[in-house]
Amino acid sequence: MAILGACNAVKRVDDGEYLLTENTIFEDGEKISNKVAYNQLYQKPNIELLGIPMRLHIYNLAKPHPDSAFTRWVNKKPGRKENLIDFLSEKQLYRLGESYEGLNNIIKDAGQPPTILEKKLTQESADRLKAYYYNNGWFNAETDFEIKKEENKRATVDYFVIPKKPYIIDSLEAKIASKDADSIYQRTKWNSFVKSGDQFKTLNFNKERQRITQLFRNSGLYYFEQEYISYIADTVNTGHKVNVDLVIKDRDISENDSIKTIPFKVKTISEVNIVTDYSYKKRDEPILHDTIYNNFHLYSFDELDYKPKAITSSVFIKKGDVYKDKNRALTYNRLNGLGVFKYPDIEYIDDPRDSTNTKLIANIFLSPKEKFGLSYNLEAFRSNIQDFGIGFGTSFLIRNVFGGAEILELAARGSIGSSKDAAENEDVFFNISEIGADLKLTFPKIAFPINVEKIIPKYMSPFTTMRVGLSKQTNIGLDKQNFTAAYTYKWEPSEILGHQLDLINVQYVRNLNVENYFNVYRNSFDELNRIALNNIDQIPATYFNGENTELTIPDGVNNFISDIKNQGNLGLDNEEQQEANSIIERKDRLTENNLIVASNFTYLKNTKRNLYDLEYTQFRGKIEFAGNTLSLLSPMLGLEKNENDNYDLFGVQFSQYAKLELSLIKHWYLGQQTTVAVRLFGGVALPYGNSNSIPFSRSFFAGGANDNRGWQAYDLGPGSTGGVNEFNEANLKLAFNAEYRFNLFGDLFSAVFVDVGNIWHVLDNVEEEAATFTSFSDLSDLAIGSGFGLRYDLDFFVIRLDLGFKTYAPANDDQKWFRDYNFKNVVYNIGINYPF
Repeated sequence: MAILGACNAVKRVDDGEYLLTENTIFEDGEKISNKVAYNQLYQKPNIELLGIPMRLHIYNLAKPHPDSAFTRWVNKKPGRKENLIDFLSEKQLYRLGESYEGLNNIIKDAGQPPTILEKKLTQESADRLKAYYYNNGWFNAETDFEIKKEENKRATVDYFVIPKKPYIIDSLEAKIASKDADSIYQRTKWNSFVKSGDQFKTLNFNKERQRITQLFRNSGLYYFEQEYISYIADTVNTGHKVNVDLVIKDRDISENDSIKTIPFKVKTISEVNIVTDYSYKKRDEPILHDTIYNNFHLYSFDELDYKPKAITSSVFIKKGDVYKDKNRALTYNRLNGLGVFKYPDIEYIDDPRDSTNTKLIANIFLSPKEKFGLSYNLEAFRSNIQDFGIGFGTSFLIRNVFGGAEILELAARGSIGSSKDAAENEDVFFNISEIGADLKLTFPKIAFPINVEKIIPKYMSPFTTMRVGLSKQTNIGLDKQNFTAAYTYKWEPSEILGHQLDLINVQYVRNLNVENYFNVYRNSFDELNRIALNNIDQIPATYFNGENTELTIPDGVNNFISDIKNQGNLGLDNEEQQEANSIIERKDRLTENNLIVASNFTYLKNTKRNLYDLEYTQFRGKIEFAGNTLSLLSPMLGLEKNENDNYDLFGVQFSQYAKLELSLIKHWYLGQQTTVAVRLFGGVALPYGNSNSIPFSRSFFAGGANDNRGWQAYDLGPGSTGGVNEFNEANLKLAFNAEYRFNLFGDLFSAVFVDVGNIWHVLDNVEEEAATFTSFSDLSDLAIGSGFGLRYDLDFFVIRLDLGFKTYAPANDDQKWFRDYNFKNVVYNIGINYPF
């Protein structure tokens, strides 16, 4: 970066030309920073990063005429061309020249050509700036500019704006030809964006046209369009005031080669017809089945496969209702969301039986998807634990399984992978595997014993899902069986809000290979073995191998642990005793079977409307409680307590805790394919009652491709301990991430980032001071990682490579800042899509 900063920015600026380095706008002599005003300027300085025009310097690295430059180089020394032809062949030499030219073009595309000052564009910018002020009420604004040229081929431009006195809206009169339209407008005119006393702003008039159009089309005026709205503004002799007439004319229609006008009328729905099995091939066939249900006419060419209620409950267009655009949109979204139909077709026609011209017939054409669906998938991936993995699966789908638009899905999955953590014990490449199956049934409603439609109406697109799953893992030594089950409600109160309630969420984790624990967690074993060797006189020789250098696994180390638990300290000093207790506690927690019976609620607010929305806010909150119901029922069920004085269910101590997660993501689009993105995350899980710790599957970790990228996943924390364990986790987490994303060229993007965060233990059974959060002073343990990355956009996903450097490492005693800030200690993070 320092090298680029020292480059000559005007290297490609010809004599007599000037590089534009700065624009400044002055309003009545005062410098302003109005972003919208600056966006009116046609010429902008080259994009800078940390004050350096990086892309300009990249552009300057390319040769302006690479073809001739290569030719000059080939012919510069006698015999060079002939030698190259003898070595490469004439054809290959030609291709080498093409490659050199192509490389320079790539460099040019990655960079940004210098912004050469043009007086014509400067004048046009001043004119556009004047138009901007005019559209905001300063009708008599004056603009001018001054170009300041410097001796080093650089120039700046100052723009001067004298707004003068703004124009204020005085009177607003509505002249609406249609009585129905005028009546609707008068009822809501107080919501107008154009109000007497406000400064004139063209943007407000545009917003008001949109408001009126949306209002009318949701109040029965089916044929109304925005082009029927116009404004007439009078400023003659008004003393900087504007008298505004809102004009809405009647509707124009063609009839017998002539055009006539008719007033807009409120339309009501006289009939709703639903064809449940429409296809283009069947369009001319006779309809054989006709059913009337709740004022809906359901038609089908073949036998009706759906319960009428299942279809009609997803239709928001009802007989007798006033026509509303929003009901049409809701019907589209709900029917499409069922997953049993292709995108529906909804059309409205004038009712030919109506002489008042106020009735509409709604026709809904539904094309069913195939009853059965079978899909396969195969993927290669890399995860926090796996260096390489291959996943495969199949899914069998049955739509409309019970006639109520339900979907039943049976999925089987498997994977094999390679992990260096497991490779120490097995001399095979694929040393990780998982196999599992899931069964899921989805209902398009809230399936609850009592009717909750008043709380969660059908326009919120409610769904109920029942899911069970089984899996078996052979991972890094502690092989597991996993059973999950959940009963889930989902609904969307609005376009930007989503809610999910897991009424019950069950997980049972059974460890199959506990005896292999210390082969996996070697750091823990090494520390415990060191303690044993320090006190070897107190320990039977049978605990060790034949050379008395290492405890045997599993018998020797388990016997040593048993002695520590049953016989006190065995002569261990306080520090050794504390360290041994910590190792034993961690082993017990990570090898115990877990039974989690929880309920949780997730709140999601996301202002992102589509994939192309680059500026948005996303907030996610989740709260979970586990074990409370079981804790209340335990005495009544006669459950027995274990040696820890806690209740067991089916021989397993069930977990009891409360967990809260909060996440905020914000994206700002700066223009020119440049974005700033930030994320804030906080999470805490507190054990109580039947638990004194959090299950591993519900705890937090730090580091990795989507977290603090200066550390590998599970390597950071807790606190300032330095990540001494193979998989470090805790029950409190704080994280902050920020990225500056920009385009290099084409579909290749880059980013610079800063990640801040860590994990701690809080209010659980871990007592190590360096690992626990006890006061705000522990925020000094927040680790900082920074770096840069490349992202290639393939439209449907993004391939990402981020290089993370440890910027502030709280575990370092001698030098916390920048000690390992070098490529020797860089962490390479490979990921799919953006980290947040």
